[in-house]
Amino acid sequence: MAQMGVGEGKSIGEWFGPNTVAQVLKKLALFDEWNSLAVYVSMDNTVVIEDIKKMCRVLPLRTDTDGESPPDSLNASNHSKATSACCPAWKSLLLIVPLRLGINQINPVYIDAFKECFKMPQSLGALGGKPNNAYYFIGFLGDELIFLDPHTTQTFVDTEEDGTVDDQTFHCLQSPQRMNILNLDPSVALGFFCKEEKDFDNWCSLVQKEILKENLRMFELVQKHPSHWPPFVPPAKPEVTTTGAEFIDSTEQLEEFDLEEDFEILSV
Repeated sequence: MAQMGVGEGKSIGEWFGPNTVAQVLKKLALFDEWNSLAVYVSMDNTVVIEDIKKMCRVLPLRTDTDGESPPDSLNASNHSKATSACCPAWKSLLLIVPLRLGINQINPVYIDAFKECFKMPQSLGALGGKPNNAYYFIGFLGDELIFLDPHTTQTFVDTEEDGTVDDQTFHCLQSPQRMNILNLDPSVALGFFCKEEKDFDNWCSLVQKEILKENLRMFELVQKHPSHWPPFVPPAKPEVTTTGAEFIDSTEQLEEFDLEEDFEILSV
């Protein structure tokens, strides 16, 4: 994440805001072939249904060749598979909505809608906190937000020892904590997970019912891609020939950073 953050204008060791984290996760997901996760980050407080469905719907390869009918020797099951291959599948969706809910502090008008998001079955919580304190919010109790603080120093893990790693090594060691919602920095990012298309459709219905009813909406949900926006192009994995340095577009971008004498920049 630190390497990919350079492309977002963040040098190594610099704090990431919620929006920067969202953009970095979106790029890193392109290199993750194990779970085939589609990551959509909303722009201008607007979620576009058309763009998400274009990105998540995947047309599987046909089992027959050049559109020909399966040979008679194939059984009915294989024929059914060949026919169903024309139907689009759905890539699981990680939907991130970066928001600015005020200028210097959260505007109370957004509080009810913000809390409603935690009630949705698709909710993954929210990223945010306050200056120099980044938290992961997982719910609320009254006017208090429940959060985890991931900043815990733990013992070094040797992954070469036996190939297994205790999952406690990446869990928060502290119990969940609480803070008043009015103390929240207005810059946040909401997260939602939709495993299937019906989950996304259900999320859209909940947003229209609970979020869009407010006079001052926390974010917008629209069906069509706005005409004044650039055309939507689903993200694709870039060609990679090396490791580490490929996250930076060119070595020219590194000239503005101070480099330690013990390190050498290798050209891609």
